[in-house]
Parts: sequence; structure tokens; C-alpha cells
Amino acid sequence: MPILEASGVRKQFGGVVALDGAHLTLEPHEVHALVGSNGCGKSTLCKIIAGSLAADEGRLELDGREVSFAGPREAAAAGIGVFYQDLSLIPEMTVAENVYLGREPRGAGGLVDRVALRDATARALAQFRGVLGADVHAEARVADLSADQCQLIEVLKVLAADPRVVIFDEATAALDRNQVGAVFTRIRALKEQGRAVIFITHRMDEVFELADRVTVMRNGRTVLTAPIAATSRDALVQAMVGEAIAGAARDRRHEPAETVALEAQGLGSAKLDNVSFALRRGEILGLGGLHGQGQSDLLRALFGVLPIVRGTVRVDGHPLAPSGPRAAMRRSIAYVSGDRARFGVLAIRPIFENLVLSLLARERRWAVARKKLEGVITPFVERLKLKFSSLQAPVSELSGGNQQKVVIARWLAVVPSILLLDDPTKGIDIQTKQDLYATMDQLCSQGVSILLHSSDDEELLAVADRVLVFNGGRVVAELSGEQRTRVALYQAAYASARGAPAEVTAASP
Repeated sequence: MPILEASGVRKQFGGVVALDGAHLTLEPHEVHALVGSNGCGKSTLCKIIAGSLAADEGRLELDGREVSFAGPREAAAAGIGVFYQDLSLIPEMTVAENVYLGREPRGAGGLVDRVALRDATARALAQFRGVLGADVHAEARVADLSADQCQLIEVLKVLAADPRVVIFDEATAALDRNQVGAVFTRIRALKEQGRAVIFITHRMDEVFELADRVTVMRNGRTVLTAPIAATSRDALVQAMVGEAIAGAARDRRHEPAETVALEAQGLGSAKLDNVSFALRRGEILGLGGLHGQGQSDLLRALFGVLPIVRGTVRVDGHPLAPSGPRAAMRRSIAYVSGDRARFGVLAIRPIFENLVLSLLARERRWAVARKKLEGVITPFVERLKLKFSSLQAPVSELSGGNQQKVVIARWLAVVPSILLLDDPTKGIDIQTKQDLYATMDQLCSQGVSILLHSSDDEELLAVADRVLVFNGGRVVAELSGEQRTRVALYQAAYASARGAPAEVTAASP
């Protein structure tokens, strides 16, 4: 009998169908890989299983009995544990307090038994002692740990609840080879104990190394489930892509000039390894590959947010030392983040203030000439079809898509010559995306150069003239012309970050 079965699951967010009759069956003693392109519905399905989202339709069974979780707490009580891509650790708390948050051992009077808490945490840390580092102990503050250490602590936090079903959503994204091996050892131990694991990954080598079965999702649907021994890497990629769109790419969308607007040579930083490229005037250059492989780090480094340790950057042939955002802005560089909550809008401030923020920062204005600034921003507000009741309304009253339009309009108002877009359409609706694409086309026709990172593979291939594929902080492939297909992108993205640059072959017409 399956330990878990989800069938006919549907979920819609506004006009976006995230799941369209998806199904998944999980057996005891099984590691089940769940794969598919960005936005195919993998994480949404797992959030429904974990009680974080409610399905619109469908059936969920645990040990043969239908269940419906009112929230994550009920799912956890039923034995379901989840590692999410967005970590749940509290930086100002210790490792011990994070690992056993809500499950602290209690002593006399119901008080937390600090000695028992430290001992339990020490035993948990021993599982990853060889790959965590000597500075990680029960009383260490999470805020002082590196990203990979935090990821391992999050794994321990999930396992500390002793779940029967464990969902790992991109649990190895920030880990090195030895750390991945340690996590795999723990997963295999869970399997031997009769537990079941759903393992979401974009790394094909991990699928074939760890999983017993694999399910492929595409456009919210389950399109393939097979034993690992009965399938191949090419078969899985084909299932992810779909035959109808596996052909050659269309012609280039824009006509860039020969002039190089932005050139980088041998860039290195904490996450970048010898990155070189040339962005031509009027061109959209895409940054693709697996999540968290250095694409966002490159954009933030070029804008002066992250330090560049080595290498050179030239804008219009002249050296640029991006010491900070203001220095980048003075060279006519703008940056738009898809994470509007952290790097975009000021939620409690009026729409007007959010729109003119970049103008004020670039020109160091201390006095606000409201009428003049309104005249500057109005054309961009109209171009992006921004909808609001009043410029004085707080930006938090706007929908997510309109908030993103505010961020984009803010930067267009400074009339940049180079636009850095960091997953700008993440979480926004289809119509808003189309408005942004039209704006990008218009900017390119005016000679603006765009460096675009997108977690949506289909969007990246549809919008960009060329795509640089990142893996392990390096550019492992450049896709242009007939190579600009999802098959080629997957072949390059799924190559091991530890190996040689991927050999990309164009899809057959």
C-alpha cells in the first residue's frame, strides 16, 4: 500500500493554473524524484501535501485514508516534514533553538531543559560533523553561519521532527559535493528505516544517483512516472520539454549593434568564478541555468551591491569599478529585482515616493519638486499601464504585478543605457509580463542593453537573443541561433557543476 497518494490535484491562482490534475504515488522505503522545468507545479503540489496550500480539487490519501490538512501543523502531526527552498531559520536564534523550535525538551515546571537541548543538538550535528565545520555548535548564532551551513541546519531541523514522509525541495542547491554526499547518506538511512522521500531537484545526476522512481511534471500536469532503471536522462528531458516545443528556436528577436555596451572579463567573487561576457548595444542577453548558480550575484555585483574580488568591467569601453549602486547609476546602469519585498518597494510609503526614489538618489536631490517629477514619471506609468487610485496611496495597496511595475517605472524614469533585470516577472500575472516584454522590445529598439536573469526557462528563451548558462558560478555554455532551445538549455544546466563545460547540441528542426 502506498504511504502517500495525491490524485487529480488542481490549484489555480487568479488566472494562472498551477496544477491541472496532477498525481503522485509514494511508497515506503522509496526515494521518489520529482522533476520538471521552472513553474511546472512541483513546489505547489508539495505545499498542498504539506498543508501550506489548499487544493481546489483532488484527493490526498495517507496510509490509504483520505486526509485534508488545515495547515502545516496538522500535516507535521501526521508525519510529513518539508525542506523548503526558502529557509525558515531565525537568524538571531542559536542553532539549537532553531533545530528544536516548538519541540524543545522540557524539564521541571515546563521550562526548557537547556542541557538536554544542547545534548540533542550535538547528536544531530554529529550527522554532518565532517561537512559543517568546527564553528557550528549548539550555541552558535545562525546569523553567523554561511549559506551552506544554514542549509544543512535546515535539513537537521526537518529531520528532528522524525517525519515518516520527507519532502526535500532543492535541498542541495547551495551545497558542495561533500555536503551533498552527507545529505544523500541521511536520505538513504531514512529509506532503510521504511520512510519515504520526495526529492525535488534540477540536477539530473542527483536523480539517477539517489532516486528509485521519478515523476516528471509539465504545465501543472504529471506527464511521466517511471522506475529509474527503466528511463534515461534524454527521456526525462524530453518529457519535461514536450515534443511540440522541442524543435529549433525562432530567429533573433532584436538587431543589436556591433558596439559593446558592457564587457566583463574574468569576474570573480564569493559566488562567481571567472565570468566573462560582452553585452551589445540593443541586445537582451539572458542568464539561465539552475537556481542559485550565480546569475543574481552577477547582476548585483555589476550594480555595486556585492563586491567583485577580481576581474574587470568596462562600460562603453571605459573601466567601471562598481563601488556601490550610486556609482553604477552615474554610468547609466539600472537594476530591477524580482524580490520586490526585499529589494523593491517601500511598502508603507506612497506610490509617488516609490516611483521617484531612483531619480532622487541619482541626482542627490534634497528638495522634491513634485509637479516636475510627476511630469517625468507619468509617461512611464502610462507605458506600463500602472493602475492605482492615487499617487498618495501606499504602494502596499497595489497588487503584486502593479508593485513590480512601480519598481520598473522607477528605473525607466532615469533613462538607463544598461538595464539589469533580476527575475523581474517572478510572481506576476501573464498580462503584466506581456506589458514588460513589450517595454523591453521598445527599449532595445532605442539602443538600451538588457542583461536578464529569469527562473522561467520558457520566458528566457522567448525574450533573450542569447543565453549564458550558469553552473557553479561559471558560464558553462552560450546558446544562440538554433541552439536557443529548452533541450539545449537543459543539457547545459543539468551538467555537473564540477565537470567540464557542457557540450550543447542543437535540437532537430
